[in-house]
Amino acid sequence: MMKKRILNKLFIRLSKIIGYEVIDQNNFVSPTLNKELNEDLSLINQKSIVLPLGEVKITRKVKSILILFRTNSNVDVWDQNKKRLFEKPKIEYTLRSLNSLLKSIDFCKEKYPLIKIDLTIVDDNSKEENLNKIKKLIESKKINTNIIRLDHVKYKKIIKNQNNDQTFSNLASLLLCYETAKEKAEDLVFFVEDDYLHFLPMMEEMIASYERVSSQIKKDLFMCPSDYPFLYMNNQKTNVLIGNKRHWRTISETLCTFMTSKNFLDKYWDNFYQTCLDRNDPFEKYINEIYMKELCISPMKSLSVHFTNVNSSYGLSPFIDYKKLWDENA
Repeated sequence: MMKKRILNKLFIRLSKIIGYEVIDQNNFVSPTLNKELNEDLSLINQKSIVLPLGEVKITRKVKSILILFRTNSNVDVWDQNKKRLFEKPKIEYTLRSLNSLLKSIDFCKEKYPLIKIDLTIVDDNSKEENLNKIKKLIESKKINTNIIRLDHVKYKKIIKNQNNDQTFSNLASLLLCYETAKEKAEDLVFFVEDDYLHFLPMMEEMIASYERVSSQIKKDLFMCPSDYPFLYMNNQKTNVLIGNKRHWRTISETLCTFMTSKNFLDKYWDNFYQTCLDRNDPFEKYINEIYMKELCISPMKSLSVHFTNVNSSYGLSPFIDYKKLWDENA
């Protein structure tokens, strides 16, 4: 028995040296990782381990992520008269969206402290009282955050004349987000609109799954955190991938909330820029064109929920306790 224990220790030590992990299915542990098998076995920037599929060596390591949070707390629903779920003033959705995002960032930073996460809020002329509420919310968090105010005059000569001011503002604030990312982003960039509520592990899962999938396909990709209902309203074929802790599916359309790399932002800058010059049909026409060339994936089930009208095909993700998510982020 003593000899067996010594041999086991030597085998575990040798496995660690050569980079292999040992699974003890009898005791439901990994002695090389010193973890139970129901714990998180992956090591960020090193390896992604999913039972029973084994290990993926991380070759595409995430160093930093710039988050662009785009706010307009004055307009209830852009370009339509429908009410959102719970029928509250827009500032209520903005604050809960930001609160859920801040909590998800905090959760991620505890697990991945070496990954740099910066947050920039691009605000489209919020009332002073609303802007003060936003500032008060971010002051309580130890997250590197700054606020940029949209200058409408700057974009008057760039964006084509629109039928209403809301459409112009939407295009201008989106272009400001893309320009800021092009100037400031170092690695990943995450564009987020202010009517999405996020689950706590959203940021962790996005980053860890990005590393895993990107390392497997050996190139960058696009990720959308929301599982939109419109994805189930046609017969479009999809591929299902394994992420960090959930399944992901390939998609060919997103709205304006998605994550990608600075490299792809530069590579497809014309598409990003063209998106903002005029209202297209669909609005994200030039962004969706990129997905004909590059992989874009979304989670099942959803990491973020688009709080629009209950009947919107671009809104509420299926199988979610909306009331619970709403109340948790008050």
